[in-house]
Amino acid sequence: MSQSRPREAEPGGRRRRRRIIAIVVAVLAVPVLALGGYLGWLNHVATTNIQHAELLPGGTAPATALPGQAGGDPVDPSEPGAPGEGGIPAPAAVPTDSVGENYLLIGSDARAGLAGARSDVIMLMHVPVDKHNITLVHFPRDLYVYIPGRGRNKINAAFAFGGAPLLVQTLQEMLGVKIDHVAMIGFEGFKRMTDAVGGVDVNVEEGGTIDGHVFVEGTMHLDGATALAFVRERKDLSQGDISRGRRQQAFLKALILKSISRETLGNPATLASFVDAATSNVVVDQALDIGQMRSELISMSGLRGGDVRFVTAPFTGFGRSPYGASIVLVDWTKLAELGAAIREDRLDGYA
Repeated sequence: MSQSRPREAEPGGRRRRRRIIAIVVAVLAVPVLALGGYLGWLNHVATTNIQHAELLPGGTAPATALPGQAGGDPVDPSEPGAPGEGGIPAPAAVPTDSVGENYLLIGSDARAGLAGARSDVIMLMHVPVDKHNITLVHFPRDLYVYIPGRGRNKINAAFAFGGAPLLVQTLQEMLGVKIDHVAMIGFEGFKRMTDAVGGVDVNVEEGGTIDGHVFVEGTMHLDGATALAFVRERKDLSQGDISRGRRQQAFLKALILKSISRETLGNPATLASFVDAATSNVVVDQALDIGQMRSELISMSGLRGGDVRFVTAPFTGFGRSPYGASIVLVDWTKLAELGAAIREDRLDGYA
């Protein structure tokens, strides 16, 4: 009759190895859990800070005035006329879908916050399907265009008449493209974001002095207050709002690249400060959620200087409206080419 052998004790070496593995797992779990908590906290900050409003056409306007609704500075009367008259083409057909994503960025220089804001900066950001680059199209606020239901006027008058929804409709019908999302950003937010990343290096094309800040041609390191003065100046620049637009483009490119750099994304304190600054002074459309914004930011993390392009909406020169206002005259033939390049996701080949 066979007898079962007594169970042998586990060798001491194996027990020690298991203890070591358990300790290593525990040690590794601490930073992982901490990172999860940190990312969760960042998500909470962004979700709490960001405001949503009806910024796209077709929404129901809220009972109380919100940023993105009509408001801001008074504007000149519109020149009467139907679409397709006065040398301005009839509205283009607007597709139901986009190839890539189109974001309208509205920068407001309202000194008392975003309430009663005005459209000082109008840029359309196109993110292609492959996300290998981004293109921002700057629309000078004095561009003379047809505003649906209002006649001919400067493009920023669309915002004054009907808020972001009317500005979106105006641009969509000018270009024949669908705008997917809208973000309104206050200039004070740009100031805070600049300070959060430790300032930015910007190429200054035209020197000068404004509000005690001296600008010298060449590369300058700008803190938040200096950057704010840099993008606000217009009157003393050679081409007024066109030159200011170039300054704003140079600043935004520097800020975008600094915000997605390893220097920012790899530093928890810097990233937290930047996220808080970026989301404290922004209003987005109802359909743009935190998850999509985070996804776009991650997809841009590999971009370099040459991957961020700026284009100014084509124009032929300057003039005066029937009411004596200074205006920028659109080059409608080239604008149609720009619209087609955005619509067909081929801005890489657009000159």
